Order: sequence, then C-alpha cells, then structure tokens
Amino acid sequence: MKVAELLERRRIHWQELEQLTSRLETLARRRMTSPELTRFATLYRAACADLALADAYQLPPNTVQYLHRLVGRAHNQLYRARKFDLQRWKTMLARDVPQRVSHDRCVQLAFVMFWGIFLGSMWLAYFDRDFAKGIVGEAQLTQMQEMHGRDHDDSGALLSPTSVAFYISHNTGIGLECFAGGVLVLPGIAVTIFNAAQLGAVFGFMARPEVEARSSFYQFVTAHGPFELTAIVLSAGAG
Repeated sequence: MKVAELLERRRIHWQELEQLTSRLETLARRRMTSPELTRFATLYRAACADLALADAYQLPPNTVQYLHRLVGRAHNQLYRARKFDLQRWKTMLARDVPQRVSHDRCVQLAFVMFWGIFLGSMWLAYFDRDFAKGIVGEAQLTQMQEMHGRDHDDSGALLSPTSVAFYISHNTGIGLECFAGGVLVLPGIAVTIFNAAQLGAVFGFMARPEVEARSSFYQFVTAHGPFELTAIVLSAGAG
C-alpha cells in the first residue's frame, strides 16, 4: 500500500482529533471524560507520525499544512500551561509545604540539635558569666553591651542602620554556612552546634541582671530573632 493511500485512510482519525481539539479549545478540560482524553493523546501521537510520513514522502502541500496545523493545535492543548489557581496556591503554601518541612527527618534533627544546644547554652550563660566568656569571648560580649547601650536612648530608639546591617549579615552568613556544611553532613552538624552554643550564650549573658543593655537587647531581638533563628534551623536541615 502506498503511503498516500495509507494517510488518506487515516483522514477519519485526523477529523476525530480535530473535533476533540476544538472541544478542548472551547471547553474546560475537566468536562471531558478520561477515555476521551486518552483517545485524544493516542490520536495526537498518531498524527505526529502521519506528519513525519507526509513530510518524508513529499505529499501534497495542502495535506502537509493541514497536519502541521492540526498537530500544532493538539500540542497546545495537550501541553498547555495550567491556569493560576489562587486557592491551590494558598493550600500549597499554608498546608502542604509546612507539612512536608515539619515531617522532614533532617529538619527535625536540625531543630532538636539547634534548640537543645541553644537553650542549654543560654541557661548556663545566664547563671555562669565565665561560661559565656569561654564560648563567645569577653571582647565580643563587651561589644554587644556597648552596641545596645549606645544605640538606644531612654525613649527606646531603635538600633542604628549599621547595627541592623550587622545582625542581618551575621545571621545570613550563619544560615549559609549551615546549609553549605550540611552537604558534607559532619561539617554541617559542627557548624550548627557551634553557632547554637554561641547564640545561646549571648542570649543568656544579655539576660543577666547586671547587664544594663538587657532590656534594649531583648526589645530588638524578639522582633526578628524567632524568624532568623528558624531560618538557620531550616538552612541546616536543608543542607
């Protein structure tokens, strides 16, 4: 059988594909049954093969152009982009993503490890000044007191832009270190433990009664600290 005769016999399938394509162009895809969608995909693949044969054997231009248009229309319907669904987007962000993150074993391990060491270090630094000095260093503790004592006046003014930039850069750097180290597992664990101990020691030391800047320190860190510390945990778990 000649190729031209074979393709001519398949014209009825092209017409069926054209009808299904027209329905998809005018109706919502959900209104078509599963067998119809399966049939549409089968006819589309067959039409692609027919187009290849028509091109290869140089059939009449009208037939080739018709198949080109038909295959193009069917392709646009089969692989068309899904419309933006606001409700689905909300569900994904509010329910699906938090569930996946909270059930991830690496995130759970990072959460327990970071907050366990952070709270332990904070408790020890609050009751033992020397512990805080050993973990953080006396120079850095002095710098923290001066920063919050200098950048706050009696009216409770916020920190200067320079101090805010320091905190953002510092905590962002910690998150990146935890993420990058997590790829090699052990370095990520070490970086997470080290920073949890240091941050906990700073929080504990700044809460001591004799620290004059404790009020201004906690006014500042409670506004953004939970978000940044959570970001560090997620970075460690993601790494």
